[in-house]
Amino acid sequence: MRRAVGAAGMLIVLLAGIIFTGGALAAPQPSPPAAAGGVVQIEVAGVIAPSTARYINRAIREATEQRAEVLVIRLDTPGGLLKSMDDITKGMLNADIPIVVYIAPSGARAASAGVFVTYAANIAAMAPGTHIGAAHPVAVGDQGEQNKTVIEKITNDAVANIKAIAGRRGRNAQWAEQAVRQSVSISDQEAVQLDVVDLIAVDVVDLLRKIDGRTVETAAGPTRLDTRSAAVRLAEMDATERFLDLLSDPNIGLILMTIAIYGIIIEMGNPGAILPGVLGGIALILALVSFAILEVNVAGLAMIGLSLIFFIADIKVPGHGVLTVGGVLAFVMGAVLLTERSLPFLRVSIQLAIFIGVLTGAFFLFAVTAGLRAQKVAPRMGEATLTGAMGVARTALAPDGEVYVMGEAWSASAEDGHIASGERIQVVAVDGLRLRVRPVR
Repeated sequence: MRRAVGAAGMLIVLLAGIIFTGGALAAPQPSPPAAAGGVVQIEVAGVIAPSTARYINRAIREATEQRAEVLVIRLDTPGGLLKSMDDITKGMLNADIPIVVYIAPSGARAASAGVFVTYAANIAAMAPGTHIGAAHPVAVGDQGEQNKTVIEKITNDAVANIKAIAGRRGRNAQWAEQAVRQSVSISDQEAVQLDVVDLIAVDVVDLLRKIDGRTVETAAGPTRLDTRSAAVRLAEMDATERFLDLLSDPNIGLILMTIAIYGIIIEMGNPGAILPGVLGGIALILALVSFAILEVNVAGLAMIGLSLIFFIADIKVPGHGVLTVGGVLAFVMGAVLLTERSLPFLRVSIQLAIFIGVLTGAFFLFAVTAGLRAQKVAPRMGEATLTGAMGVARTALAPDGEVYVMGEAWSASAEDGHIASGERIQVVAVDGLRLRVRPVR
């Protein structure tokens, strides 16, 4: 039971580490109700995922309800999921409020899905030292003929999509097609010259000053911007969006799957412990949700499941650690295969996979070694323990009486005739519930 409690504590520490490291469940302080007008700004940094689509579309709705002058999306992304990108661009194209995408700070980029989001804005701006481009869809799996055909279809669809967006917003459709087909990328200066973005701004204040007085076309009709002296309100992700954003990280999904493996095995080894099983079940569901968001490789999940079988088998079957080594290898290979079809920034860290695999292997090797040691320990109860034990005669033995051995009273018979009360004795043999003893002189 002590081992179960210790293992459960380890699970709690791991799960708490995920939560507080990612800051997922720590809900941000709700923004106070804002007065009508002004500028609403949101920060989008990282992968374009379902959480990002939910965040941006919620910000569009709230900014519209607050009758804000404009919604500013401060963008820095390497790209992301196609479905999430489509949800964002649809929301932006059908918004009743002017939307400005500002690629910032210096060193930021709008790559892949970020190009589509930038093109869908009413006004697109970049900070000095930023770049935009490389929007070609990434191939899935091997490069067979069938897969090439699928990628070609996806590419053609993406080209048609971005050219339609470019036509709607009056941007350079030819460069957009090159960004999708040839993965071209350009700096902020080139983007302005090629009519990819509208302007370069040092910061948000400079941006609002430069777009003041412009007229843009929204779903509600032409809108003239009055932003020079508008107050800026920052709208943050809510708790749900932060949690979804955390689950969009494949490394978090792998850690959750590891916690699930620990919880299930500990619960199986200690039935009724409850806590490891509960944490393991929750972690398993969250891991599957994370993998569903990322569209992982099923073969990778199968390999991780096989590693779980190996770990359990090495505890139940005397495999002397061979199965645990196989489990570590299966776990690491499964983790690598899990997201090998995804974009580079949506793949599991190999270093993390190896670390978790080695840590898990060490844990189970320890468990197996402890089990083998326990099998070799001499029994602490029964005839083998009593034979040779020392004690004291509680009554005179002539030849029968009572003795006190290993903290208990026993009926006994003296082998050498008479033994006086209080005399030290030694157990010679055990006959059922009666001891045969002799005096120690």
